[in-house]
Amino acid sequence: MANVLAFAETRGGELRKVAFEAVTAARKLADATGGGEVHVLLAGEPGIAGKAEQVGKYGADVVYVAENADYARFARESLAATLADRAKAGSYRAVVLGFSAQGRDLGPRVAARLDAPIATDVTDFTVSGDSITVKHPAYANKVITSLTITGSPVVLSVRPSAFTAVEAPKAARVETVQAAPASGATVTVTEVKEGAKGRPDLGEAPIIVSGGRGLKAKENFKLVEDLADAFGNAAVGATRAVTDDGWRPHSDQIGQTGRQVSPQLYVAVGISGAIQHLAGMRTSRTIVAINKDKEAPIFKVADYGIVGDAAEIVPALTAAVKEARKGH
Repeated sequence: MANVLAFAETRGGELRKVAFEAVTAARKLADATGGGEVHVLLAGEPGIAGKAEQVGKYGADVVYVAENADYARFARESLAATLADRAKAGSYRAVVLGFSAQGRDLGPRVAARLDAPIATDVTDFTVSGDSITVKHPAYANKVITSLTITGSPVVLSVRPSAFTAVEAPKAARVETVQAAPASGATVTVTEVKEGAKGRPDLGEAPIIVSGGRGLKAKENFKLVEDLADAFGNAAVGATRAVTDDGWRPHSDQIGQTGRQVSPQLYVAVGISGAIQHLAGMRTSRTIVAINKDKEAPIFKVADYGIVGDAAEIVPALTAAVKEARKGH
């Protein structure tokens, strides 16, 4: 049996969805290696210890809590050092964290401190003896590669929403650990600007409705927003062309140079399907494409395609979603 360490990501004093996904992935990995324990590092600003019980619901046997006022602004060097120190102390088979903005920053730092191999943007894995084989999108998501990693520990960062958070309640033991001081060159976050509230974050939303230039004008993006509102739990995304034109903020951009997402449902409205955009969303569980060009590349990856004018189709779809949600 081998134990696995997971990192529970927080923001604003709250656990993020990717934290529960990382713990779920760690539980899966521990069970595959013979039923070892899952230990979790919960690091955040003072008071974050109150969230430890939530982590236990997803299969954590032990929760190590590190509180530091600087973690409110993502003190990356201290976080990386604290996670690496915990990994060294526990002789873990693997360290699992999310492939979020934080995870992309922390993962390589932790791997370097541990002199350990790292696999990023992992969508699945299997275990055979001392080897872990992971699946990882490559070449702008055009292929899925299999990477076999040996050694211990290994660092795995899992793609948001690739592992559905599953409750496996345990009476987790909670222990307090000291936050490690930052060392060497440091970067200080002086200000954090939050995006517009009211909708889920792109990396956490189960449904994403995205729009492209096929909407023809900025004001027509309201069609996308109305459909997202009808679902009630959907985020709004956009192509690079749309954000470059100023129709949407760049934080909404999905694609190779934007966000990579894997929601349960992805609705592409007026998006042709350039390879750069597909790189950010083709691992979505179900893809619905709406485009008047029946030859648009988006239809090659879509599970369902509607050929027609978005100005006519989207309002009808929005009304249908509202009707279906009545009474729910």
